Amino acid sequence: MFQLIDTHAHLDEIENLDKALADAKKAGVTAVIAVGSDAASNRKVLQIAARYRGLVYPALGWHPWYIKEPEIDASLDLMKDHVAKAVAIGEVGLDYHKRVLAIAGKELQKRVLKEILKIAKDHGKPALIHSRYAWRDALDLVIEAGVEKAVFHWFTGPSSVLRDIIDRGYFISATPAVIYHEEHRRAVKETPLTQLLLETDSPVVYARGCEGEFNASPADVARSLRGTAALKNKSEAEMAEVTTENAKKLFGIGGV
Repeated sequence: MFQLIDTHAHLDEIENLDKALADAKKAGVTAVIAVGSDAASNRKVLQIAARYRGLVYPALGWHPWYIKEPEIDASLDLMKDHVAKAVAIGEVGLDYHKRVLAIAGKELQKRVLKEILKIAKDHGKPALIHSRYAWRDALDLVIEAGVEKAVFHWFTGPSSVLRDIIDRGYFISATPAVIYHEEHRRAVKETPLTQLLLETDSPVVYARGCEGEFNASPADVARSLRGTAALKNKSEAEMAEVTTENAKKLFGIGGV
């Protein structure tokens, strides 16, 4: 069994969290970064991290799917008030899918992301970036904000953007989709080991509508490990060691 870290999970959305985390520990998971999606989610994440201290570490975020203009001040204030308790700022970013743009347009998303990235910059926290169909804009805003540490979660964007992410020293996180999703596989394959992390994005559904469909839980970071190791032609032991050390250093959880 290897020591693994799930660097991106929505633990507040998992129904039987006690079982999910017990299963994760059995699978070798020594830490989970629990990401927030909005103000209510951030509060839950903080509570979960306090309950599972030493296993769960909180990240405070505002997912672009949930941005509402009237909530900007209150949501940002909550993040500022509790940022000292967090190991990262996330999940945050941009999403240019038409369903998301119908709720929060590009300019609103960018305005909110700029404010959130300022919090990350001011407090020296890594930013966990969602960038669906907005890969270049998301990267540009991270660079513009002067954020030194960032993870582009479940990246599926073009190689030109990926090269700039790598050149900046930022990270890519591999999900279980690395087993079958060609764009994600390409991104993971092109990313140096020193800039790779593992995640599950629990409890998202993988291989939706296909044979082998499953709802992810933190224990499934082992699937991310297996898929990434095979893709990179490395042993699972080496991949586990490298990605776990990357995560410990990035999030400052070296005592895990």
